[in-house]
Amino acid sequence: MPLCFSERCIYIGAKTYQWITNFMSCETERLPEWIRVKVHTGSNRQDVHNDLRDLKLNTVCEEAKCPNLAECWHERTATFMLMGNNCTRACRFCAIGYDKPEALDSEEPGRVAEASARMNLEYVVITSVARDDLPDQGASHFASTITEVRKRLPNAGIEILTPDFNGRTELIQTVLDATPTVFNHNLETCERLSPPVRGRAKYRRSLKVLEDAKNMSNGKVLTKSGIMVGLGETDEEVLDCINDLYNAKVDILTIGQYLPPSRKHWKLKRYVKPEKFEEWAKYAEEIGFNAVASSPMVRSSYKAGRLVEAKLKEQQSAK
Repeated sequence: MPLCFSERCIYIGAKTYQWITNFMSCETERLPEWIRVKVHTGSNRQDVHNDLRDLKLNTVCEEAKCPNLAECWHERTATFMLMGNNCTRACRFCAIGYDKPEALDSEEPGRVAEASARMNLEYVVITSVARDDLPDQGASHFASTITEVRKRLPNAGIEILTPDFNGRTELIQTVLDATPTVFNHNLETCERLSPPVRGRAKYRRSLKVLEDAKNMSNGKVLTKSGIMVGLGETDEEVLDCINDLYNAKVDILTIGQYLPPSRKHWKLKRYVKPEKFEEWAKYAEEIGFNAVASSPMVRSSYKAGRLVEAKLKEQQSAK
């Protein structure tokens, strides 16, 4: 059985928040040599940790047990997670809690803006738990956060990673009216595996959400999506996902290796070699994607600002 990060990791110190994979006395398959977590120490990461705790903010970096946390925080970047740390959906690949969600905090958008200013971010990434319990499923909270960040950092890029809003176009429009730089919604996996892996989320609905976001913004907002591999999909199904996302007018694509958060989550079926990720990236670029990140440790928000620069430059050169 493959190693699961959350079960074989040790947190070192109450404030440093770092993972060290422990293989001693563990009857599990060792991670392949290309799966390596970068561990960084120093004041940058501690400063980010302190700001987040001071402002009482959640991050997907922590809640989803992202293996890139130390690297990103060292570079003074983080992905803010809105509307609490309990989700109304229980996707079988995800480490985020599934429980009764908290009441919305009307001051949270301002605190995200304050944290972004303290961190001097040039590119701000914001996501959320799914909030099917709310009348607008959190769309107006997204919009308020974008607005508050724009007030503090008018020149910053803003990427939002949203739930599917159950496909409701008026909620997608609410978010788009706040003019994010990038609208990101992850497809996650192939159509065959979506029902058991993603629960209430639907493959075709996710594609439509992405296409609606592109059309409703009149092409002014970039769209982005990501998939994981290693859940049981075939290589052909990965290509199907890439083609479907391109046909849905998605601009930016990410592909990364699935790593189970715990033994209770969806079981890992395979480790994909870096060469295969490179093949998929080449294929995506050949069919028309201009911004692709495809490698084992890529996550949806990993180095997001650098990735979007490629697409923005393409748009500017086309004018």
